[in-house]
Amino acid sequence: MNISIEDFEKVDIRVGRVVDAQDFPEAREPSYKLTIDFGPEVGTKRSAGRFPARYAKEDLIGKLILGVVNLPPRQIGPFISESLTLGVPDGNHEAILIVPDQKDAVVGGRMY
Repeated sequence: MNISIEDFEKVDIRVGRVVDAQDFPEAREPSYKLTIDFGPEVGTKRSAGRFPARYAKEDLIGKLILGVVNLPPRQIGPFISESLTLGVPDGNHEAILIVPDQKDAVVGGRMY
C-alpha cells in the first residue's frame, strides 16, 4: 500500500533525550518504561520499548533517540505509552534504537 507525501508529513518524528528508564516487569517481553524529553514545544512523554537485550537502563539515560510524538496514547498493560520510540531489528529480532548520528542534534527538532 502506498501513502501520499501528505500522509507521511502528518507523522511528527522528533529528537528526544531519555531522562529516565525503568524496568517494565508487567510487559509480555522484556521491556523498559522510558521518560523522554522532546523539547519545549512537545514536552516530556512516556514510551515503552523492548530494549533490554541491547541496552542497560543506565546507558539509555541522556541518549538521543527518534520518536513519533503525535500518536494517541496506547495502553500497554498498566502503562500508558504516549510516544513511539523508533527502532529497527538486529539479526536476532532485538531492537536497535534509531538515533541521530551527531550529538548536537536539537532536542525537540522535527525530522525532515
